[in-house]
Amino acid sequence: MYISSARVKPTDVAASQGSGISEISATSEISESSDTSASAVGSAAFEGSVPPRPRAAVAPNVLALGSVSLVTDISSEMITAVLPMYVIFTLGLSPLQFGELNGLYFGITALVRLAGGHAADRWQRRKLVAGSGYALSALCKLGLLTAGSSVSALGVVIAADRTGKGLRTGPRDALISLSSTPETLGRSFGVHRALDTVGAFLGPVVAFGLLLANPERYDTVFVASFGIAAFGVVMLAVLVRDRNEVVDRENPVSVGAALRLLLLPRFRRVCIAAVLLGVVALSDSFVYLLLQQRLDISAEYFPLLPLGTTASYLLLAVPFGQLADRVGRIRVFVGGYAALLCAYLMLFGPVGGVVLLLPTLVLHGLFYAATDGVLMAAVGPMLPAHLRASGMALIQTGQSVALLASSVLFGAAWDRWGLHTAIAVAVVSLAAAILAALWILPLAKESDI
Repeated sequence: MYISSARVKPTDVAASQGSGISEISATSEISESSDTSASAVGSAAFEGSVPPRPRAAVAPNVLALGSVSLVTDISSEMITAVLPMYVIFTLGLSPLQFGELNGLYFGITALVRLAGGHAADRWQRRKLVAGSGYALSALCKLGLLTAGSSVSALGVVIAADRTGKGLRTGPRDALISLSSTPETLGRSFGVHRALDTVGAFLGPVVAFGLLLANPERYDTVFVASFGIAAFGVVMLAVLVRDRNEVVDRENPVSVGAALRLLLLPRFRRVCIAAVLLGVVALSDSFVYLLLQQRLDISAEYFPLLPLGTTASYLLLAVPFGQLADRVGRIRVFVGGYAALLCAYLMLFGPVGGVVLLLPTLVLHGLFYAATDGVLMAAVGPMLPAHLRASGMALIQTGQSVALLASSVLFGAAWDRWGLHTAIAVAVVSLAAAILAALWILPLAKESDI
């Protein structure tokens, strides 16, 4: 279905992106007043030439990256699906301890994403850096076997696993962006996230099947997860092509150059809003634990809860990517958080049973379809090609730090005030953050695209 078009050459796209961004970088370092001119240049270079209807479909490299993510997500979601039950009900951790462990899950990712993005840009080896991350995460599945019931050892393994994810995410998204045409960025990320979500859908099913056949044998899940992750690494080596951009000697890749991306007015505003929204968004594990607590779902069925989210995400990722290409990626991004707020209201409300379960999971999946790939599609054109992995890593790092804070704060609130009050605080905080994001984000300038 998605076959690349020969009408647009990747080299032409890269060249046009690179030249346009250089102008943005030059103007952005002057002052905030250059916002208008920078946006105008950026629009002319990237989005101003967007035709009424997309001409090109998704590139084979995007499909290859999506296939790798599909296989890898089967592996990682097997672990994600069983980890909350494993650490809380088998190891006996409290909600606060789980919040800290879950925060570590995101915090370590934040620390290494910048390094991964910078290394990929500096060496122009995005595939190598991403592959190293996939390989490290695969090995960590075996580490879970040796961690046993030691919480500290489990934390070390999770930290290493998140290091792998941090290394691969920025270079992978940069490859998707650089392999796509400007008019199909949203669709490309939508297709990638849809394939990724197929893996996220299958992972809990596999974990559920293994635990059903071998009750409480989490080691079986860990070993199977390793084998699938290793296959994903082989697929990456064989199927994915790297994108080596010509290094601009006048604008070399450096840590300073990467940090100066935050001087780009529109990129900076999107970063601030993304972090603000991230710090009040609950992690997936907490959403599923809240559903489990509200509905008293038995342990063996807990791994199936993410299926509702991933099914919704799978069905909506491509349509929302196309919608973002047409009506504005930032608008769709904010709309995703409005859907998440509705999901929290469901958790806070008096309804129960299927009336609570299904809408909450659908809204949760809609949130991901409207935000995950759409945000990367939105910021890609704001960044120079030779610093794209670094820039994407910057905003992803901000989100990871925000999620770390969110996990710890919500775990503490649940521990101190109880479940009902903690959810109420989450609802009010997210509503306030959405209003603030509407004020911060460059929505008016997006309408000029």
